[in-house]
Amino acid sequence: MAEERIYTIPLRRKFRKAPIYRRTKRALREVKEFLAKHMKAEEVKIGKYLNLELWKHGRKNPPAKIKIRAVRETVKIKEKDVIVVRAELINAPVEVVKEEKKDKKQVKKEEIPKIKETELEDKIEKLEEEKKEVLESKKVDHKEKRFKEVKAIQVKSQREKRAGIIGDTGKK
Repeated sequence: MAEERIYTIPLRRKFRKAPIYRRTKRALREVKEFLAKHMKAEEVKIGKYLNLELWKHGRKNPPAKIKIRAVRETVKIKEKDVIVVRAELINAPVEVVKEEKKDKKQVKKEEIPKIKETELEDKIEKLEEEKKEVLESKKVDHKEKRFKEVKAIQVKSQREKRAGIIGDTGKK
């Protein structure tokens, strides 16, 4: 059974005691301490939207006070009952917490559709043919490119011979 309460938490008096560059961090810690004290909880979880609201103006300028919804739950962790409080902004959308996780192996087995072996073999053959076509087109392009480069070098060397220039020095 979950118990729900709404609080307006004053933060300014507490975060003013911290250095300017640590104010939002201090405000976050104060929210957790406030909820632990008032809800008599061992663990406090801050919601995504509450965290975003606290950090909205950066680390130096948190809000002076904040209105939240706190839900108190008893959770079993390692054969122990632990009181957990989940805090979120009052107008934030409610997110459902997943209770049970499936094994990764089971999920993978369920997700993979079963395809006949012949279909797989056909797909593999098509992919191999496409790969060969792509490789052949690249070879032709490469040969043409190399031919153009060789031709350009030959033309350059002929010009240099005509001009009487020796090598790359540029001297006659």
